[in-house]
Amino acid sequence: MLRRALLAALSLFCLAASAYAEPLDDGLNDLLGDSFPQTTKAVGEIAASGSPQSSAILDAMANGRALIDAANHRIVLKTDKGDWVDAKTGAPIAGLDEGALKKVRVNNGVRTAIGAAMGGLSMANADPAKRREAAEQVFKSRDPKALPAIEAQIAKETDPNALASLKQARAAILVADDSAPTAQRVAALADLTARGDEDAENLIATAAASAKDPEFKAAAAAALAHTQRRLAMISVAQNLWYGISAASVLLLAAIGLAITFGVMGVINMAHGEMAMLGAYVTYVVQGALPPALQPWSLAFAIPLAFLTSGLVGAGLERLIIRRLYNRPLETLLATWGVSLILQQAIRSLFGASNKQVTSPAFMTGSFDFWGVSITANRMWIIVLSLAVFLGIQLVLRATPFGLQMRAVTQNRRMAASMGISTGFVDTAAFALGSGVAGIAGVALSQIDNVSPNLGQGYIIDSFMVVVLGGVGNLWGTLLGALTLGLANKELEPYIGAVQGQITLLIFIILFIQMRPRGLFALKGRAVEA
Repeated sequence: MLRRALLAALSLFCLAASAYAEPLDDGLNDLLGDSFPQTTKAVGEIAASGSPQSSAILDAMANGRALIDAANHRIVLKTDKGDWVDAKTGAPIAGLDEGALKKVRVNNGVRTAIGAAMGGLSMANADPAKRREAAEQVFKSRDPKALPAIEAQIAKETDPNALASLKQARAAILVADDSAPTAQRVAALADLTARGDEDAENLIATAAASAKDPEFKAAAAAALAHTQRRLAMISVAQNLWYGISAASVLLLAAIGLAITFGVMGVINMAHGEMAMLGAYVTYVVQGALPPALQPWSLAFAIPLAFLTSGLVGAGLERLIIRRLYNRPLETLLATWGVSLILQQAIRSLFGASNKQVTSPAFMTGSFDFWGVSITANRMWIIVLSLAVFLGIQLVLRATPFGLQMRAVTQNRRMAASMGISTGFVDTAAFALGSGVAGIAGVALSQIDNVSPNLGQGYIIDSFMVVVLGGVGNLWGTLLGALTLGLANKELEPYIGAVQGQITLLIFIILFIQMRPRGLFALKGRAVEA
């Protein structure tokens, strides 16, 4: 009995092996023909063979590791480790004359066929993510040969995300097939509409343009209109996100300027260089920390950037600006000269080329939220901007120094007569504003090139934010940053980046003519005088 059982098992194994041996042999023989039509045909035969070698052969073809051994009339594969194996059996090959081998040629049509075939082979993978990837490959290739595998997997799919991807892949095939039943094609339009991205829009538009069936043509036109409306709303939402992201950067850059400009009335043209110093502090900190602490580099960089830029700002106020109060033109020229000196000093220390700053893991990547792409680095910069804004508000509203600074801002003479050291407040305010600019530089290092010219790209926009919001008013600075950031990103798709900037500049000029003190004017006798 045992012998009979073994013979039966062996017979079944041989029958199973012969079942896929012939299609695999046919596919490998077609590859030996070395013509694109035969190679495309071979891809389908190899995938349909059911052989355990199918995935390895197709993967090797896609990556240029499948070669023709004409002398021995066979296909050989080169593994990732550089070893050679027989394509049919997977057995290692020794002593192969590599110079006599010829690579299996692959063009775009063959690559499409390979992608569809590999998608079909991966359709039943145990990993839902792999099944989704396979469905996406079929969606892009729209190969009708993959439809049976998709239908079979849909019938037993349990993961909702993978099921949605499979239905979308099936829909991509059906809407392009004029011979498919109208009811199935109309139902497929619903799956494409649910996907709602640009790929789905292109598929529906193509199907609507070429449709001959009136019922399907009407359904495709309705689905196209719905998808286009959805994409238009997503585009507006995406631009809003970009605008908020740009506003957060402007807010960080402008908060410090609002403090110094509001308290002392100083037009500090070196404010951008304070941000640049913060970016270089981030670069130095990343280079100095051991690998184990690299994920925490920003936790070290933010306070160090604040201190570095704050000390430079305090020194600038003590040595130069204090001697030029009530002389705005000389102050502007002096701080512009300081900005040039700081830029050249950085070039001498670090060179003129851009420096690479690596973002920590939690600030990399992106995710979709209702179709809107949210980048992690921009999201965390928004969080940092709001934290700095609220922190500065806390300092101004809940500390003795904040009370003194507000008093000096509103009426310098009265504050001095009450015993407040206006000189100390000036230095501390300038240091605080410069330190916040240093924090802005840490944020900018995550989204922009760290170079000696980093600050120059933000100084003009920062002044526009401060003037629009109201000199010295932080809530006005917040609203001004949001206004400029959102308006710029909403105008950019329609009139271009340069024309958008010009339009906003004209708007601000006209607005200041009507409201010279900005959106939120400071209150106080000296201010109103």
